[in-house]
Amino acid sequence: MATKKNDGFDQQLVRDLAGILNDTNLTEIEVELGDLKVRVSRQAQAVHAIAAPAPMQVAAPVTVNSAPVAAVPAPADVSKNAVPSPMVGTAYLAPSPDAKPFIEVGDTVKEGQTLLIIEAMKTMNQIPSPRSGKVTAILVEDAQPVEYGMPLVVVE
Repeated sequence: MATKKNDGFDQQLVRDLAGILNDTNLTEIEVELGDLKVRVSRQAQAVHAIAAPAPMQVAAPVTVNSAPVAAVPAPADVSKNAVPSPMVGTAYLAPSPDAKPFIEVGDTVKEGQTLLIIEAMKTMNQIPSPRSGKVTAILVEDAQPVEYGMPLVVVE
């Protein structure tokens, strides 16, 4: 594939990175090739404005509280009410290691309210509730790796 270069700048690389952003629904991607460092980002399209979480230190896995997460039996139609992960990354239940979790089992949430965040490529992505309702189960633990489509939280 031929690439267009303009004064040493590889425009095709930027186009390819922008294509990756669209294909993966990420908001930012950064690539380093030798001395060249390219970052491509786009504004996240959000229906509701949500305050950005505090920066997280990700040096080692941390626990939000010392009590283990209680296993809650999932209802029969978990897949219908589960909020799936929109990306691959690491799920965090709180905005910072010493902060209170965004949600707990039994909480009532509003549509658009942040349920948790997923770190993907050093970018913290807020995961909003797709509907108003009651949190009946949290299916992931803090700092757990998640896959695309994996159920995260059940909101009924």
